[in-house]
Amino acid sequence: MDAKLQLRVQRYGWDKAAADYERYWAHALEPAQNRLLQMAELRSGERVLDIAAGTGLVTFRAASTVGSSGTVFATDLSDAMVTGLRGATLARGLTNVRAERMDAQQLALPDGTYDAALCALGLMYVPDPLAALKEMKRALRAGGRAAVSVWGSRDKCGWAEIFPIVERRVASEVCPMFFQLGGGDALALTMGLAGFTDIKVERLPATIRYENASDACGAAFVGGPVALAYSHFDEATKRSAHAEYLASIAGYKTGNGYAVPGEFVVAVGR
Repeated sequence: MDAKLQLRVQRYGWDKAAADYERYWAHALEPAQNRLLQMAELRSGERVLDIAAGTGLVTFRAASTVGSSGTVFATDLSDAMVTGLRGATLARGLTNVRAERMDAQQLALPDGTYDAALCALGLMYVPDPLAALKEMKRALRAGGRAAVSVWGSRDKCGWAEIFPIVERRVASEVCPMFFQLGGGDALALTMGLAGFTDIKVERLPATIRYENASDACGAAFVGGPVALAYSHFDEATKRSAHAEYLASIAGYKTGNGYAVPGEFVVAVGR
């Protein structure tokens, strides 16, 4: 698909999802965020770049680690995400966090500025992940490191039918290559092409739990990447999409809720 179109879809899609993102995804994504921060090995006083920072789930944890003598610069393509992150920064009284709207493929940042770069579950939304990784590397000082996480193999993610379900109802152009970095050695190879060395990769099995069908549909349609397309559905289309999605995860039903399998891939390179 056209890269500019995909950027618009991502920008305005995440604007739609921003208000509901943490409600539906904060807990589910925590294992990947925990491991990413562990592998990043942030230290007090460091300068950190957080790409596709969203609402700041990783940003604020990084800021706590680097402390008042360090800084975290957060970027995201979505205006709503950046606005929310700025508001949360003020509410926390933090002076070591700054947020700006920025395309990960074209960072308006000087070379060699940061000790570490983070990208937690954002790289698979970028039209050109290699370009984004090259930009991360450019912004790092010599010896700096980048920690990146993406969703894993499609066949390990029980919620994956959400994309074709939406596409059958509207030409959304959402994440056509969503799982491209999750299979095989794709993430490590792409980081290598970007110039990173000493690359270490881990796969983390995960279980995404929903208390009921409403929460499962909210996470799939309202708080994530298909929110823009979903916003154009009429009520009948929404009901049919919900029914088809719930049928796709029916095998993971546990009582009134669901325990849907997933997989994360987390990597660090220097």
